[in-house]
Amino acid sequence: MKAWRFYGFGDLRLDDIPMPALPARHVRAEVLVVQPSVTEAQLAAGIRTLAFDKIQRRLETEAPVQLFGHEFCARIVEVGAGVTRFRVGDRVAARAKLPCESCPLCESGRGHLCRKGPIIGFQLPGCFAEFGILPEIALTLLDERINDNEAACLQSLSDSVAAVETAQIQIGDSVAILGQGSMGLECMQIARNSGAGRIITVDVRDEACAMSRELGADVAINARSQDPVEAIRELTGGNGADIVFECAGGSPRQGLAGVTSVSQAVDAVRSGGKVIGVSWFGAPFEMDIDLLRERSLRYLFPDISTLEHLQHTVNLVASGRVRLQPTITHILEGIEQVPQAFEITANKGKYKAINPAQVRMAR
Repeated sequence: MKAWRFYGFGDLRLDDIPMPALPARHVRAEVLVVQPSVTEAQLAAGIRTLAFDKIQRRLETEAPVQLFGHEFCARIVEVGAGVTRFRVGDRVAARAKLPCESCPLCESGRGHLCRKGPIIGFQLPGCFAEFGILPEIALTLLDERINDNEAACLQSLSDSVAAVETAQIQIGDSVAILGQGSMGLECMQIARNSGAGRIITVDVRDEACAMSRELGADVAINARSQDPVEAIRELTGGNGADIVFECAGGSPRQGLAGVTSVSQAVDAVRSGGKVIGVSWFGAPFEMDIDLLRERSLRYLFPDISTLEHLQHTVNLVASGRVRLQPTITHILEGIEQVPQAFEITANKGKYKAINPAQVRMAR
C-alpha cells in the first residue's frame, strides 16, 4: 500500500510499503478522508509542542516511520479475530488516546484515566496511508447523516466535548473563548448546547470572527482592532466572564498567540471563575500563581476524551446541534496532496483556512 512516512522533521515521502498484518481486536480500514491536526502540523515542521521529544526520538531511531493521522474517516474492509462491534462496510472515526489495558487504573475499570496507553499517529501508525490498522476500542460507528469530511473532524470535536464537560457550565454562565480555530469553534457550539448564557469569542482574523458569529457566538471580537480583555469586561458588567476557554496559544511561527492568550484569559475571567486550558505550548512559561490565588481562580485542563465522548459527537453532528461543514474550507483530492494539507494547516491565516485542510484519499 502507499503510505506517507517521515524521514526527519520536514522530510515526508510517499512510499510503497507492505500491507500490515491484521492483529486480533483490530480492523483494516480504507482511509476515506484525513486531516493533520494543528499539533501534528507543528510537529511535522519541528516546532516544539505536545510530544515533541518523543517524536524526535522516534525520528532519530526509527525513521522512516509512519507518523500522525489520527483525525480521519475510514471504511472497514476486514475485521480481525475477536472484533464484535463492527463489520465490513462500516464507516468509522476514532479517538486518538487509548488505554494501555494493563495498568492498575485500567484493571480497576478506570481506563478512561489511563495515561500510559498509545496514541494513534504517535506510537501507533496513523492514517496518512491508503489503509489503516485500527484498534476496535478506538472506534465509533458513524451515522449516515454525517458525511466523510465531517467525520474526520469528530476526534477533535470529542476533545472539545471533554473540555466543555470539564468547565461544568451552569445555566446562564457567561463564556468567553479565545481563539476561533476548529477547537475554539467547537467549544463555542458545545458550550451553547450546554446551557451557556452570553458567549463572547475572540480571534485575530476577520474570517474566523465571521464564522464564529455564523455558528452562534453572541459577540465576536477581533483582537487586532479591540482590546479583548477590556471588551469582555465591558460585556460582562465589569466582572469578566464566568468561564474562559483558552484555545489560541501556541507557536507564533504558525500564527498562534504564543503565551499572550493565557494572560488575557486570566485577566478576562471574573474572580472565582474558571479558565479552561485547551492549547499546547511545547515549553514551560512563567505564570503569576499568586494572582490566581488572590482572585480564587480555577485553571483547569480537560480530561482525555473517551469513547463515550466520541460517540456523543456523532449525536451532536447528526442532529445538527453542532455544525462542522461550514468550517471545512480546504479539501484536497488524492493521497499525493498530504504535504499540501500540512502546509495549509500550518499556515491557516495565510490560506484563510478555518479547519485543518482535508485530503480525500481516493480519487
